[in-house]
Amino acid sequence: MILAKLDPITLLAQGAESDLLKLVFAASPLAKAVLVVLLIFSLFSWAIIFKKYAVLKKIRRDSETFLRMFRKSKRFSEISAAGESLRNTPLVEVFQAGYDELEAQLMASSKTSNQGNPGQHSASLKTINVIQRALSRAASVELTKLERNMSFLATTASVAPFIGLFGTVLGVIRAFTGLGIEGIATLRAVAPGIAEALIATAAGLFAAIPAVIAYNYFVHQLKEMASAMDDFSLEFLNLMERTFS
Repeated sequence: MILAKLDPITLLAQGAESDLLKLVFAASPLAKAVLVVLLIFSLFSWAIIFKKYAVLKKIRRDSETFLRMFRKSKRFSEISAAGESLRNTPLVEVFQAGYDELEAQLMASSKTSNQGNPGQHSASLKTINVIQRALSRAASVELTKLERNMSFLATTASVAPFIGLFGTVLGVIRAFTGLGIEGIATLRAVAPGIAEALIATAAGLFAAIPAVIAYNYFVHQLKEMASAMDDFSLEFLNLMERTFS
């Protein structure tokens, strides 16, 4: 009665899933090893995808907050203190690198000025190039941190289909070898072996496609973040020149 009420398409889908599981469990040890390798690649890829997406989401949120605060404030000390609560964004580290170098130059200039003229307490910048290099280096370090584990996604996207193809080729060889031994050249005899072999290709594509999509998405996000750090470095230098020149 229950089966009679089910939609024919639903029954067909359930039958396909059951047959697929039977093929997986009936596969040769080498085919199962290939599937396990692809499963490991897929699990690690999805873990990286979820973690990287969450990190980039926090970075976008904190970057917007920090930029609004930076553009409203006119004192570097206030920005530095407020940035302590926004450590998710790499802009804070870029700012801190420039601010540390700026303070070092101002302190050195102040000491030199006091030694020459004890009654004066003025400080000036020695060179902007040093601060610019500090900003660039900090941006490069932060971008390297953001690119962590991206190579695994690229590897999964490029290697997983070939691993699946390798499993398929082995399965086809096994199917035709068995066919030659039995001496029965019928579709019924060869179809299960071919179907078992094609599971490896499907598994390879299942592991590779999400990795390709995620990798391209994250590369685009990282390019935007690199551009945002470059733009912020220019804003920092402009504010510094207006303040101390």
